[in-house]
Amino acid sequence: MSVAQAQIYRCTDAAGHKEYTDRKKGGNCVALDLPEPLIPAPQKREGAPRPRPAGAANSAAGSAAPSAFPRVDTAEQRARDADRRQILTDELNAEMQKLGELRREYNNGEPERRGDERNYAKYQERVAGLKDAIARSEQNVEALKREISNIR
Repeated sequence: MSVAQAQIYRCTDAAGHKEYTDRKKGGNCVALDLPEPLIPAPQKREGAPRPRPAGAANSAAGSAAPSAFPRVDTAEQRARDADRRQILTDELNAEMQKLGELRREYNNGEPERRGDERNYAKYQERVAGLKDAIARSEQNVEALKREISNIR
């Protein structure tokens, strides 16, 4: 049984980022003294098929599930989809209510000043925070609508 071995280097760039590689890249690389590997390298057999790269598509099977993979009954899947739709609809309603409250408080960019905002910078900070919260809430509403439309 053979064991795969290679020299490993730890290289550090000017910003201090470390990279571990099998090639020495410049003068800031240090060879690491690692213990013997515990996992032996696979034996190469004559006539054995070559392993496929991780991202390669399996043309024979396509996107079909393996035969041992559990199948879900159509009625069960419809029930799951209905539950998912209900949960997402509830989340959408809550997010739309939150968005309405934020817009009322924002008051077209002129919310009422509170007593603790004697400093105008604090008021502006709160206005900017409200504006950001409104934008984030609008993005959440759009994302939830997309999710609901993707349900079968």
